[in-house]
Amino acid sequence: MLSRRAKNIQPSPTLSLAAKAKELKAEGNDVISLTVGEPDWNTFPEVVDVAIESMKSGNTKYVPPVGIPALRKAIAEDYNTKFSTNYSDVNVSVSTGAKFILFAAFQAVIDPGDEVIIPSPFWVSYPEMVTLAEGVPVVVKCDKESRFKMTPQLLESSITEKTKMVLLNSPSNPTGMVYSQSELKALAEVLKKHPNILVLSDDIYNLLVFNERGLAPHLLEACPELESRTICVNGASKAYSMTGWRVGWALGPKEVIKAMGSYQSQSVSCASGFSQEASLYALKNTEDKVRASVEVLKQRKQKLSDKLNAIDGIEVEEPEGAFYIWLNVLGIQGKSYKGKKLESSSDVAKQLLDDEMVATVPGDAFGLDGYLRLSYALSEERGLEACDRIANFCSQLS
Repeated sequence: MLSRRAKNIQPSPTLSLAAKAKELKAEGNDVISLTVGEPDWNTFPEVVDVAIESMKSGNTKYVPPVGIPALRKAIAEDYNTKFSTNYSDVNVSVSTGAKFILFAAFQAVIDPGDEVIIPSPFWVSYPEMVTLAEGVPVVVKCDKESRFKMTPQLLESSITEKTKMVLLNSPSNPTGMVYSQSELKALAEVLKKHPNILVLSDDIYNLLVFNERGLAPHLLEACPELESRTICVNGASKAYSMTGWRVGWALGPKEVIKAMGSYQSQSVSCASGFSQEASLYALKNTEDKVRASVEVLKQRKQKLSDKLNAIDGIEVEEPEGAFYIWLNVLGIQGKSYKGKKLESSSDVAKQLLDDEMVATVPGDAFGLDGYLRLSYALSEERGLEACDRIANFCSQLS
């Protein structure tokens, strides 16, 4: 009955683990979930007010599939101001969340057999989306030595005659690592030698960084000439804590944006008009609130990292942005917990959830075993309690 496509698709590991944690909590267990990439603060109140007024004024009907003109213009201006790009509204498409924008981008440019280079560790949905577009995910392992980032050497060695796209995500989900300007310039030098390769830059966390600028370096700053073959993806979900509003956007070549708009018109139609009006307000008026949120994340990250680093056998790979801790558990893999040998990060995550009621995401879900992803987008008190439970777990290993 099912199509080959439906049979082969894998559910999102992060959402599956979050669902299991909720089930355990519903059964009365005191679960601390560190699984979902979602800010714990509410959408800024004035943004909510804008949406309410928009709905009251009758903005509850269909809007253009590529987004309302005012938001598209503001997105283009925002990137032009931050990164000295040359976008206009015709280079922008808005739809139902950055996740669908990514999906639509792959559908618009990937043909059967096209290869997409994906650095590992990667966000769990990238390979599945490429596969659904009938492309071939080419996963490139980027380990601790390279700070879990693609190097020019790794990129060059992964390119073949079938390579259609390279995917970059900075700050990274799951590691929180940020590409420096010099690292991006080095990657650009490789890309300049291969003019037929597209770049997809997933910028969804680029305001949630711990540098003085409050903005992650960008490939198009490092190499403006790549603008004609780069698709930038961003949205309202992370920085503005609007995950449920489902507003994401892409900036890129006009022909790609037009194709994405056609795909969106035949699938999800459009993001709601009132959500887009709220996103427009957030984009233009909440920079100070985003920076305040980042300061809270930075302090929380430091406290949790200090506590985790004090536990024998595990180590925090210091994040530079987003709200994830990439926890190195290689020092405890291979040990036993209550007679059960921990062969993989999945084993570690399972036992942590079963015995300590701490839900994490194992590294193998992101393409690199030996690590756990911990989201610290939760109250500091609960985060520190989770660290205590992890310490208790590690103290029982043999």
